[in-house]
Amino acid sequence: MMTLDEKFRALTTDNAPGQEGRQEIGDINTVMRGDKYDGIPVDFSHGDVDAFPPTPGSAEAWKDGFESGGQQAYTEYRGSSQIREGLADRLGKFTGQPISAGSELIITPGTQGALFLALGATVTSGTKVAVVQPDYFANRKLVKFFGGEIVPITLHYQGTPSENGPDLNQIEAAFKNGTKVFVFSTPNNPTGLVYSADSISAISALAAAHRVTLIVDQLYARLLYSGEVYTHLRALDTQPENLITIMGPSKTESLSGFRLGTAFGTSKLIDRMESLQAIVSLRAAGYNQAALNTWFLEPSGWMEQRISEHEAIRDELLQIFRAADFPTATPQAGSYFFPQLPALDVDPHTFIRLLRHQAGVTVTPGSEFAPDVNDSIRLNFSQDHAAAVAAAERIVKMVEVYRK
Repeated sequence: MMTLDEKFRALTTDNAPGQEGRQEIGDINTVMRGDKYDGIPVDFSHGDVDAFPPTPGSAEAWKDGFESGGQQAYTEYRGSSQIREGLADRLGKFTGQPISAGSELIITPGTQGALFLALGATVTSGTKVAVVQPDYFANRKLVKFFGGEIVPITLHYQGTPSENGPDLNQIEAAFKNGTKVFVFSTPNNPTGLVYSADSISAISALAAAHRVTLIVDQLYARLLYSGEVYTHLRALDTQPENLITIMGPSKTESLSGFRLGTAFGTSKLIDRMESLQAIVSLRAAGYNQAALNTWFLEPSGWMEQRISEHEAIRDELLQIFRAADFPTATPQAGSYFFPQLPALDVDPHTFIRLLRHQAGVTVTPGSEFAPDVNDSIRLNFSQDHAAAVAAAERIVKMVEVYRK
């Protein structure tokens, strides 16, 4: 059994996305080659909501919630029943199956909150949990925190489309050997890989056969690029007994500052999640919930324009990294790159500090997403287009300076 110190060491924020500014530069003078960058910095650890502002009407919706007063401030623990009714309809149509607003849906403080509640509702000491590597940094940390045993699943993401995806043989072996929960993201964070219809169907069938609970993070399912196809697990005919889908408007819709997420699925698990939320945060911030009234109701053409702008940034950055011989998977959705760096004269974490200090570029180390991926970095390219291109070019120049 883990001690309290061990539990909280599993939650370390030392290199977590968005926390890089807290880090000490340390004594890098002995390895620094060149001067400190004095231009405009770019923070690739998260998206830029100034470059891509929140959805139209979200501020007005929040104001309406504020003016509603106590009725909106003190909603049910699982969220305003009126807002959930609208969400259940829109989310059900998007994901392919109806959702009961009363029993199968909860509004949470961000999708991070939804993930905490979902794992808290399904993982206890000794529970075997299949975790894809690389995948969202909090998955491994929360499984350890709740006392679960991680069963790693390899994600192939640098091959051809037919070669890419989670290792289905490893998944089947894990399920046969007592794994009780499988948590993963599609589109994948950090690679932007979208699980194929065959992969999703196989995962669902295996989970149903072996009574495994599935927790699927679909945060970027709306930001899908040209020609790509998305398969919603909950729309399949064969489904496991226990399934939770997590979605929210934080990223694609730039509403991260509102801290809003949703989880929907098996009513028994939603009940558990509500009980846990009631002692953690009571509810998602009451006034903020009103901003969800704009979700999936953006003006005509707004989403298409947002996708087009992100795709243009993606394509130009891909050219830059590939021209520099950085193996980089093509993101099929979302706003993340996961380029692999060549061998350097300095260790990866020192290089990341040097990048911030000498190039004004903040990135997240690959080790946050898989323990053995030290030679990759994650970039959120939801940025001003010109600034993102200039920052990517500075990364390439820095690599040349420190290349072995």
